Amino acid sequence: MKFIIGKKIEMTQVWQDEKVIAVTKIQAGPCPVVQLKTIAQDGYSSVQLGFDQKKEKNIKKPQLGHLKKAKILTKDGKNNLKYLREFKDEIKDLKIGDVVDVNTFEVGDTVKVTGTSKGKGFQGGVRRHGWHGHKKTHGTKDQVRTSGSIGAGGPQHVFKGLRMPGRMGNTRSTVSNLKIVQIDRENNILYISGAVPGARNGLLRIVRD
Repeated sequence: MKFIIGKKIEMTQVWQDEKVIAVTKIQAGPCPVVQLKTIAQDGYSSVQLGFDQKKEKNIKKPQLGHLKKAKILTKDGKNNLKYLREFKDEIKDLKIGDVVDVNTFEVGDTVKVTGTSKGKGFQGGVRRHGWHGHKKTHGTKDQVRTSGSIGAGGPQHVFKGLRMPGRMGNTRSTVSNLKIVQIDRENNILYISGAVPGARNGLLRIVRD
């Protein structure tokens, strides 16, 4: 399995086979390996990667101790890692301190990207769930975008899971079957076809399908 942590930069366009393709530009890695978990010791196999930097004084003490235990901190602050994320997989050729970058991927690879969708705040049912609304005819007064009936009178309660107005977005979201169109190996940048969840500078998990 191929995986990496990235940050959404922007959407742009690239030319391919005389066609313009909409792509998302992603800063992917470099990601140092911070921890390896094994079935014998932890009950499952996984690798923990780090991404992005911040000042040592701004890192929470438990995370700073975790990084010191891994012995990957340097004097120049290069590995003062801001984010730590875990990927479940059988790890054979990785060890603590190794760096995962875009060289793991190839053009044409199909990946799934997970991020946090843009928060829209409290929204009504028409925007949140795509309801078509009530008829805009005689007799319909101030009810075009309302919910309408939310249940029968018999049970005398509203069943769980009913689609209603509420907070929209700001949830974990995954998009699959996205293709890598270009790779800038010098700057660790991936160009992935289509849109990915979240706003600019949002954290992303990229895993090959």
